[in-house]
Amino acid sequence: MSFQQLADLIPELIGIETGHRSRTIDEPAGTYVLLSVRRGHVRIRPAGAEPLVCAQGYACHPGRGPYRIEAPKTKEADYVLLYYRMLPADGSWSLEGPLQTVSETKIRYMLDELLSMKAPVGAAVEREAAFRYKQRMMLERVLYIYLYETGLKPADGPSADALAETLSYLNEHYMLKLTLPMLAKRAGMSEGHFTVLFKRLTGTTMTGYLRALRIEKAKRMFEETRLSAKEIAQRVGFADYFHFSRVFKQEAGLSPLGYKQERERNLKI
Repeated sequence: MSFQQLADLIPELIGIETGHRSRTIDEPAGTYVLLSVRRGHVRIRPAGAEPLVCAQGYACHPGRGPYRIEAPKTKEADYVLLYYRMLPADGSWSLEGPLQTVSETKIRYMLDELLSMKAPVGAAVEREAAFRYKQRMMLERVLYIYLYETGLKPADGPSADALAETLSYLNEHYMLKLTLPMLAKRAGMSEGHFTVLFKRLTGTTMTGYLRALRIEKAKRMFEETRLSAKEIAQRVGFADYFHFSRVFKQEAGLSPLGYKQERERNLKI
């Protein structure tokens, strides 16, 4: 798969839906499906192949299905399916397989926006066209991020599966005290091997990834709750509020209080 194909084709969103349970994807010719995992992980089984652990994204190709999504029985998974086609229909679009990203927050916001968008009923032709164009731009952006960042992080085999499960574990247990030795042991690797592969997969260290993840979770809590900054600090894994405040400013560019005030001002506009 190359960017030349994306440059020569126009993606058109057909539908979008959320999922939590196991299911089979078997779409007709010409319909592609992009799986994006928002929480936890799933296993995806292409036709006639062994299942792969997916904690981020997977591109399903209509000529290689059906695909079976297997959600864990003991944990809840949360994923989004984007159904789309490529125009012109006779163009070459070969995207298929695991997709990786370090921009999960960007993708989550775009998916949330797509899920909340409602097609205008009885609207003028121009308004309807604007709606479809916005959908297309957002789909193109999601595809671009997955394509670009997957290309930056080659990884395969059992190690890739172990690291995918590690990322899923971090996203579910970020508030706990997590250490490199503990995570490396959990993945069945030496600390050195784990460090190298984690950096290759995510573009950052385990500590840097966890720190950025905790701050993103904190920002989301500021947006969705009325908890105080100190309560949020504790909930995302910071025992020391002053350390949280310092890290938050480094990651977000504002202090926790400044971020909260800025958001409140934007909501009033």
